[in-house]
Amino acid sequence: MAAPGPRRTHPGAVVAENLDGSLTPHAETVPGRDYAREMATWTDEINGAPGAPAALAGSASLPERLGYRLKRRVLGPPLTTEELEHETLSKRLALGVLSSDCISSSAYGSEQILLILLPMFGIAAYTLLLPVTLVVLVVLVLVTLCYRQVVMLYTKAGGSYVVARENFGPVVAQVAAVALMIDYIVTVAVQSAAGTNAVTSAIPGLAPFNLEITVTVVLILFYGNLRGLREAGRTFAFPTYFFVASMAVVIIGGIVRELLGDLPQYDPASASGAFPMGQGTTLLSFGALYILLKSFANGGSSLTGLEAISNGVSTFRTPRGRNARTTLVVMSCILGTLVAGVSWLAHETHAVAYTSGSPTVISQVAKAVLGDSAAGHVGFLLVQLATMLILYTGANTPFNGFPFLANFVAADGFLPRWLTKRGHRLAFSNGIIVLTVTSLALLIGTQAHVDKLVAFYAIGVFTGFTLAGFGMAKHFRTFGGSRWRTKVAVNNVVGVVSGLVVLIFAVTKFTEGAWLVVLVFPIMTVVLLRLHGAYDREAELLEAVPSTGAVIRAARSRVVVLVDSVDLAVIRAIRYAHTLRPSELHVVHFVIDSARAADLLSAWDSQPGLDLSLELVECPDRRLARAALELTERLMADGSSAQVTMLLPRRSYGAFLGRMLHDRTADDIAAAVSSVPGAVATIVPYDATRPTRPLRGRGPGPAATADTPESVVTGPGTMEEPFAEAPGPGERVAIRNATHRQSAVVQGRIRSVEVSPISGSPALRCELVDETGGVTLLFYGRRSIAGIMPGVSLRAEGRIGTYKGHLAIANPLYSLVPTDQAKS
Repeated sequence: MAAPGPRRTHPGAVVAENLDGSLTPHAETVPGRDYAREMATWTDEINGAPGAPAALAGSASLPERLGYRLKRRVLGPPLTTEELEHETLSKRLALGVLSSDCISSSAYGSEQILLILLPMFGIAAYTLLLPVTLVVLVVLVLVTLCYRQVVMLYTKAGGSYVVARENFGPVVAQVAAVALMIDYIVTVAVQSAAGTNAVTSAIPGLAPFNLEITVTVVLILFYGNLRGLREAGRTFAFPTYFFVASMAVVIIGGIVRELLGDLPQYDPASASGAFPMGQGTTLLSFGALYILLKSFANGGSSLTGLEAISNGVSTFRTPRGRNARTTLVVMSCILGTLVAGVSWLAHETHAVAYTSGSPTVISQVAKAVLGDSAAGHVGFLLVQLATMLILYTGANTPFNGFPFLANFVAADGFLPRWLTKRGHRLAFSNGIIVLTVTSLALLIGTQAHVDKLVAFYAIGVFTGFTLAGFGMAKHFRTFGGSRWRTKVAVNNVVGVVSGLVVLIFAVTKFTEGAWLVVLVFPIMTVVLLRLHGAYDREAELLEAVPSTGAVIRAARSRVVVLVDSVDLAVIRAIRYAHTLRPSELHVVHFVIDSARAADLLSAWDSQPGLDLSLELVECPDRRLARAALELTERLMADGSSAQVTMLLPRRSYGAFLGRMLHDRTADDIAAAVSSVPGAVATIVPYDATRPTRPLRGRGPGPAATADTPESVVTGPGTMEEPFAEAPGPGERVAIRNATHRQSAVVQGRIRSVEVSPISGSPALRCELVDETGGVTLLFYGRRSIAGIMPGVSLRAEGRIGTYKGHLAIANPLYSLVPTDQAKS
């Protein structure tokens, strides 16, 4: 009886599926193809031998290490890559989320100017405060004009780093990278310390614990970001709007009280703990000019965070550039208004800068405006709460910016690649750890004093402004555009002014800590460039392909297992060596101590099941790496095309304990052997900290029977309802319950994808798994299918066949399943 005709075919396929589940060649044959041989292979693989094939094994139930169990308990369950959501922000939401660092600078900018002016000029400092603030605001306008163009041109984020890289090349870009990283590190320290000053200004009794509170806040931010705290949404936008609203009330209230003539003034001369009041001096003296420049440099701290919009352009809704530009202008206007308002109120109330950092100038201004009544006291506490919240929120900003910048720079090959790894909760955990450690070191070293931390601040910030200004000027000179000459002039002015601020800061703050930044800057830049050079050399070596372009197959395979004892680690290495199917297998011990060698030989002979000869090779000078290298050369010296593989058993005890208990001899041997063409060294680790356990959960579960329980366990702590035993036509069936030679609809997750070699017949093999088991999907005639990749959810329909003894479907009908539907 003739076999039934084809049930369905697929474009590019060379086989068709019959109604009985067997395969026949497609009518559209290709000249030169050996279909007889291919059909014999495929028929054996798909139709299989009689009998019920088993589903592929699902996930094994493996014990988790103690460290991972602790991490899971502390940080929560791990997030999968598909849960990495990219949230775009409206202009209103972006203003609240991205501007907290910048706008919060107004809480301490005016104070930083005053604490420099008061010791030199005395009461005249309040008069000089306003023109110095005006100069700072002029710089704010210039930098804003520059960054308006940056966000329009570079919409993928990166700020001054991308501007420098695109216009000056990767070398200059590393200067920007170092500037931004220093800026992020110091921002955590300054913002958290200033936030604590806001707390102690409201509750003076906490002032002695200023450092402890600040360190605790940073650790809380560290923990929250390791858990995957995202800087998006109304939660992070609220502190910004709360602070702006509260300060608007203070500034407007101050203007009203000044017009009414009842705005109080403090007496700076009698303030205990304040910076000392100078007696005044002529403005034309060298010392006075120096102090004015120093106060201007300190006031530049008000502009920190201005680059946050350019670093987060990619988070805006489209059109990104235009929305980012609008948000940047609004942010700069708010910042300028707040800085001018606080400086004017400090000028009118004679608020004092204290050496301990609290009460802050902004708290004194708020107290003077709001008064001592019950309502005024409540208003004062609300202002301090708003100040604390925005400063602590600003301290959180670098926990998002620094890891992404480090990932960006590491992807370019200028930082270690482990900074590109996402952690347990999808955050760049290594970058967060580096940021936390360095910022805590800075806080502890300065005892969390804002005035001492500012010395580290503006150099990094204004170096970024300088590179952005000159970079944009070069861009417009190169590419032109509308009014390009005006844009070149503006950006050059920004570069020059910002560069002058860097120079002023480096000179005037050199003895107060700026020397460290001046020293670290070139060192870090050189380190980044040397790291990149090392990666380039590594890539050049690894990409060196023989001129033939072909993979040379060795005629013979020789495997050597080095032993120094007879234990489970050695037995595992020998067992692994057998799986390599070598032409020759050598078990070698290098003799350093003849008595130890004799004991080893005795132990070897007494070990049952070891039917291999043990070779003892002399090593009189105890240079094990050299002895291994000479042995490798001897094994390859017969002229045959031989591949030598040297296996090195290693007992692992964990990173620290392992280094204490054992040296790194295996690494030295591996390095020496791997230098020989045609030889490779493999370290075979054995976990010596726990007994070997058999794997649980291997193999498919039993077929569903009447004794099958009402629910099946699919993983630790989870229960899933079983599928129906007898699904109707077109209904989904559990993979484990799929019947051989019957049509079935299955759904699950693609666990793996295997593509046939390009030199062979095109075929794509996928493993589809659900909670009960897995099935192999075979797509013949194709080497890739759009959308089919590991991790995606897929629904497949076809006749169940056999592939290598397990369930399989050839050329199934399929559809991709959205993530939300796959979980339902």
